[in-house]
Amino acid sequence: MAELETAQTESEGCCSSEAQETCCEEDAKAECCGEDHGDGCGCSAGRADEAERVREAVRERYAVAARSVEVGRPGCCTPSGSECGCGTDIPDSCGDETFGSGLYDPHDRDAVPDAAKLASLGCGNPTAVAELHEGETVLDLGSGGGIDVLLSARRVGGSGKAYGLDMTDEMLELARRNQREANVKNAEFLKGTIEDVPLPDGSVDVIISNCVINLSGDKSAVFREAARVLKPGGRFAVSDVVADSDMDETTRRDMEQWTGCIAGALTRDQFERELQRAGFEQVEITETHRVHDQAASAIIRALVPG
Repeated sequence: MAELETAQTESEGCCSSEAQETCCEEDAKAECCGEDHGDGCGCSAGRADEAERVREAVRERYAVAARSVEVGRPGCCTPSGSECGCGTDIPDSCGDETFGSGLYDPHDRDAVPDAAKLASLGCGNPTAVAELHEGETVLDLGSGGGIDVLLSARRVGGSGKAYGLDMTDEMLELARRNQREANVKNAEFLKGTIEDVPLPDGSVDVIISNCVINLSGDKSAVFREAARVLKPGGRFAVSDVVADSDMDETTRRDMEQWTGCIAGALTRDQFERELQRAGFEQVEITETHRVHDQAASAIIRALVPG
C-alpha cells in the first residue's frame, strides 16, 4: 500500500489546522490567527482540501482491505503480504477482542458469510445495541463488507429494510456478493459518503455505524446528515472510537493511524457537543473496551426529537 500522506494543511502565514479547529466563531478568529489574516483564516481555511485528502486515504485503505478478503485473508492484511495492520500498530480485523468479527456473538457470526467476517474492521457490534424492531428501516454508515447490514436485515424482518452506505467500490462489490450468498432480500447497498447520504429526509428509523465516523474529515456534516435522514424520534446507535482528552499530537497527525480508526477520533466531550449541535438529544456515551493507550471503543446513543 502506498505511503499515506499526512492530512495536515497550513495556510501561508496563518495558524495551524489544529488551531483553526478551535476557532470556528468569527469573533474568535483574531485570537487564533491574528487581525491581519482576514477572511482566509479561521475555521474554514484549508478544511475542504484536508477532508478530501482524509477521504481518499481512507478509500485506499479499505479498497486494500476488500482486495485482501478476495484472496481469503483478513481485511487487516495486505493481499499478498504476511503482516497484518496495513502499517498500523492496531489489530483491525484480526479477530481478537479489540477489533473485528471476534466482537460478535458466535450465533451472529455463523449467520453471515466468511467473507463478511474477514472484512469486519469495526470496534464493536452496533446491531446488538441498536434494539432493532420488526418493520424498521436501518442505515449503516460505512457498511464495508456488509456484516452489520446483513444482521440488521434479519432483525427488522421482511417488512423492514436495511441500507448500507459505503464509498469504496471494492467494498460495495464484496458486500453485494455477501448479500447474495446469505440470501438476504431486504437489504440494499448504496454508494456515497457519510457526509452526504443519498436518502430522503426523515426516511430512516435507526442509524448504526461501526468504527467509521472517526474516519471522516468532516464529522459535523456526518451528524447533520444523520439528523436529516432520521425520522422524528429516530435513534442514533453507533460503535466508535473515542479519544482520550490528552491524546498526543503525534498520534493525531499520523494518517495511517487515522485510517486505522484512532487519530481521527473525537473526545467524549466533542462527540456530545457535535451531536447536540446537529439537533440530537439524550446523548449517552458508554466506553466498552480500550483499543489504544489513548483511545477506547464506545457505544454512542442519541435521539432526534420526536
